[in-house]
Amino acid sequence: MLLRVRLTPRANRDGMEGIKAGSDGVYLQARVRVVPEDGKANTALIELLAQALGLAKSSLKISSGAASRLKTVHIAGDTSALTDRLTAWLKGLA
Repeated sequence: MLLRVRLTPRANRDGMEGIKAGSDGVYLQARVRVVPEDGKANTALIELLAQALGLAKSSLKISSGAASRLKTVHIAGDTSALTDRLTAWLKGLA
């Protein structure tokens, strides 16, 4: 499964802001406190998503956009189960 995420580093707090629509399309807005140096913000994003979805960090990988704010995160696993888990989690954000 692929998930589009727009990441804001150097935020006041770590967290998910929900689904947003912008000129880049539809994406999940995420914020992390760390700076975007040496992949620290990307690592923080993976940790944040893994914890929120109850998945192992090893099942998530940034497949594109590692150096940009808009990223595509690949989530490995059963697509049906991941869809159900992601849908329930997103409803909790609203």
